[in-house]
Amino acid sequence: MAFVPFDFKRTIPDHSWRGILIIVVLLTAGPTIAWELYARSARYRPTLNDTSDLWAQARERVKPDSIVIIGDSRALFDMDLAVLEQGLGSRPVQLALAGSCAYPVLADLAADEKFRGTVICGIVPRMFFAPGGPLVEASEKALKRYRSWTPAQRVSHQLGMLAEERFAFLKERDLTLARLLEKLPIPNRTALSPPRIPPPYFQTTERDRRTRMVEECVRPGALQTRIKEGWLPLFTPPPPPSYVPKEKFLAGVGKAIEARFGDTAAAVEKIRARGGKVVFVRFPMTGKLKELEDQATPRAGPWTRLLKDTGAPGIYFEDYPELAGFDCPEWSHLSGPDSVEFTRRLVPYLKTALAGKESVK
Repeated sequence: MAFVPFDFKRTIPDHSWRGILIIVVLLTAGPTIAWELYARSARYRPTLNDTSDLWAQARERVKPDSIVIIGDSRALFDMDLAVLEQGLGSRPVQLALAGSCAYPVLADLAADEKFRGTVICGIVPRMFFAPGGPLVEASEKALKRYRSWTPAQRVSHQLGMLAEERFAFLKERDLTLARLLEKLPIPNRTALSPPRIPPPYFQTTERDRRTRMVEECVRPGALQTRIKEGWLPLFTPPPPPSYVPKEKFLAGVGKAIEARFGDTAAAVEKIRARGGKVVFVRFPMTGKLKELEDQATPRAGPWTRLLKDTGAPGIYFEDYPELAGFDCPEWSHLSGPDSVEFTRRLVPYLKTALAGKESVK
């Protein structure tokens, strides 16, 4: 069958395309500018979101002999990378993650046969020994992104950073539609626990993941109060599920925690066998949050056993007057200036611990 050509002519409507372009630009730019002005009026400022992409980028910077910081948000907020670089001789790679369990990252470094560097691991016992759930999932999500990072995701991340450094409204933790819907004032049903709401975005984040608390949170006010009121529900474990006998549930949790002690000791030994070093750090906390943590996880419990089982040195802030005198404005993290001073005072103890001396325990 022969091909029969046919004439096709696309008719372009006779419109003022320049005018249409101007209207589209105005319709797009107007709401964007309004949203940006609103975000800035609410005290948001341009800064990077601490995404899995930013973490993956940092993980790629780990070299065989790197100094690596892992842990939760206290290790993220309270360590100044420039001061550590000056004191320890090289700039650490910041791999601590807010709202996470550090163990999956420690295990990843232990499994990396090329890594023989130094690990500074922040410890909040209830977070580090979490048997599963959102804390573990946060670390696993970051590791998954690092292991499967595609070229398209890399390019998107680079373009995203350019925008985030210039626009205040690009805050995925607070200013997305899903997050805003979560803030609707819907009363809790009776017999239900208070909602476990993560804190709002109260930090600035740089490309090397150096993180600082914003000044508004340092000063007493609505933001600081909101964050304080959120910590106690977050640090209080939810009740056991009703469909599992309490004794059976607690036995399962205890078994998982025992396994975490053993797995951590094995990971530390793997790093040590390659010539690497691990030091654990307990960072400052204050106020009612400190009272809760001291009661739930006293020093003589998980911390002491962790050091015994791993044979690694540990620095507990309360052991040293120069480290114990800091105040956490919202009970859990140091302000930007205090994080610099705290790190400066911490460096000599890190050197002692990494040298294998007995004065740090």
